[in-house]
Amino acid sequence: MDLRVGQGWDIHRLRAGGVLRLAGVEVSRELSPEAHSDGDVVLHAVVDALLGALGWGDIGEWFPDSDPRWKDAPSRAFVEAVRRRMAQEGWSVVNVDVTILAERPRLKDFKEAMRRSLAELTGGAASVKAGTNEGMDAVGRGEAIAAHAVALVARE
Repeated sequence: MDLRVGQGWDIHRLRAGGVLRLAGVEVSRELSPEAHSDGDVVLHAVVDALLGALGWGDIGEWFPDSDPRWKDAPSRAFVEAVRRRMAQEGWSVVNVDVTILAERPRLKDFKEAMRRSLAELTGGAASVKAGTNEGMDAVGRGEAIAAHAVALVARE
């Protein structure tokens, strides 16, 4: 069995109003990310982790913000496209592990829904953790939201 690990990271500024989705789950209608797509930092980090594990570049190469096709696109489409390519090459997701860094909104009540959504989108086991930046930097001041992801993929 061929196993590979990749890691990904994403950050977006936050603004008042709109919709904030994390792992495909709506978590706020008071904040939204400044982004070309829907700005789901969790799914962006997961895509980069999957692409990194396979040595296939990064999310900006696959889904550039200069391409109008991706304007306001749901980030789940990025995960689905990468998974299709993985399946064609005989790869599957074993698990993804995500840490979200945010001062706001509070995410405790959404973690299980995000975990289920990630498991469904990736086809592997999923874990979601959330923390703050203790008031430090843009994330800590509530101006941004970030996510780190690690993915393990396998091919028989």
